[in-house]
Amino acid sequence: MARTRERGWPATPEPLPVPVVDNHTHLETVVTWRADGWTGPSAPSGTRSGAQSDEQSGAQPELPGLVAHLERAAAAGVPRMVQVGCDVGSVRWTDAVVREHPSLVGAVAVHPNEAVLHAGVREVAPDGLEPDPQEWHAMPLDEALDLVATTARGNPRIRAIGETGLDFFRAGPLGRAVQREAFRAHVALAKELGLALQIHDRDAHDEVVELLLRDGAPERTVFHCFSGDQGLAQVAAEHGWFCSFAGPVSYPANEHLRAAARALPVDLLLVETDAPYLTPHPWRGRPNAPYLLGGTVRALAEARGQDLPELCAALTRTTDQVYGPW
Repeated sequence: MARTRERGWPATPEPLPVPVVDNHTHLETVVTWRADGWTGPSAPSGTRSGAQSDEQSGAQPELPGLVAHLERAAAAGVPRMVQVGCDVGSVRWTDAVVREHPSLVGAVAVHPNEAVLHAGVREVAPDGLEPDPQEWHAMPLDEALDLVATTARGNPRIRAIGETGLDFFRAGPLGRAVQREAFRAHVALAKELGLALQIHDRDAHDEVVELLLRDGAPERTVFHCFSGDQGLAQVAAEHGWFCSFAGPVSYPANEHLRAAARALPVDLLLVETDAPYLTPHPWRGRPNAPYLLGGTVRALAEARGQDLPELCAALTRTTDQVYGPW
């Protein structure tokens, strides 16, 4: 009989030899996961039906909440995280949670796909999906951007503006125009406040680079979940932009990502989970969380032919350079 695919939380892996920071995670969505999938409006599509219980999958029992995730991450060598809020609800959640938990600092923005909906654009994009606005998208885009700015100005534990950028897979011509203007507003805000910028770049590498060069990139600019090739990595290195790698660098088919990682100087490398998405090998297809960051770190070390403790220490130094002290 064919083995049923596991869907529960993986067991805690061997801890990293030197602590590393997860510089991009969405904990407000991580903590909504239950044995039958994600719950709430942030639930990723296709995760509810057919999911196994943890007992069926052989995984550790489901985590009851945020504190348990933070504790498990620390046990796996990931004691600090950058929590990213990129819709109006998660911006507010991030503002509150980073004040409460010293292991967290925050990043806030209006995600490019959220910007399109706040602007009232309802076109079908290359992804082929019908727009699905929620009640919070009734807030005009300028008000959503004002919320981000007010939050960032009012909380010293907000250390980055992001994720913002361009997602041409999920935007048609009208949506792309909105995304460009929202991206420019976020770039300007990051420079005004002296904060790092976390970029979402999907099917828009050339346009992202063009805009950064035209408007002037913030001093600390990060390509979150780097998805380019060696050429984009070389452009980033030329301009001193940081590249953050997530679980896909560990997937066998993604040699272009490993080549990009090899092309970068170690002091421009960062690492992230983008949890609950993009779970690294060998747990791909199961929910992701900061405690699984080690899978990506080990894949990076192998790809670069670099000593694991040495890479861990370098990643931590660079993260502190980008986001400051916790």
